[in-house]
Amino acid sequence: MKEGGNLKPQKENAQRKNAPKVFKGASTRYGQQEELKDQNQLLLVSNEQLQNSLTESQQKVTELGLQFKDLEKENADIQKRLNDCHVLLVAGKIDPVSGDAIAQPSKNQGKEVLNISRDLIKELGNFTDIGTKQLEQLKVFQTAIADLHGEGEHVMQEREDFSLQVLEMEKALEEAEQLLIE
Repeated sequence: MKEGGNLKPQKENAQRKNAPKVFKGASTRYGQQEELKDQNQLLLVSNEQLQNSLTESQQKVTELGLQFKDLEKENADIQKRLNDCHVLLVAGKIDPVSGDAIAQPSKNQGKEVLNISRDLIKELGNFTDIGTKQLEQLKVFQTAIADLHGEGEHVMQEREDFSLQVLEMEKALEEAEQLLIE
C-alpha cells in the first residue's frame, strides 16, 4: 500500500488471476464438428436409401428378365401351333381367312386359264417383235446422228480453214496497199 491509504488502481484490460481462460475457437470448432456429424448422418441415411432402391431395382430387373423368357417361350409355342394349324388348313383345303372350303377349279375354269395363258403368250410375242423393230429403228437413228455429227465437224473444220485463208488474204491485201502507198 501506498501513502494515504490509497489502493493501487487495477488496469481495466488486465486479466484477473482467478478468471478462467476462454478459447474463442473451441465453441466454433464444436459447432462445425456437430454440423459435419449431422451431414455425415444424413449422407449415411441417403446412402442406405439408395442401396435399398438399388437392391429393389435389381430384383425388378431379374423378375422382368424371367417374365421375358417366359413370354418368349410362350410366343414360340404359339408360333408352332399357328404353323401347325396353317398346315392343317392347307391340307384340308380350307381358306385360312374365311374358313370356307377352297373350291376345286372346274374343267371350264382350267380351259379359261389355258386360253388366257395362250393369249398372254401371244401378246408377249407381239410386244417382243415391236420392241425388236423399235430397237432396229433406234440403231438406224443413232447411226444417222453419228454421221451428221461427223459431217458437222467436217463443215466446222472447213469453215475454220476458210476463215484462216480469209485472214491471210486480208493481211496480204493490207501489205500490198502499204507497198502501193509507199
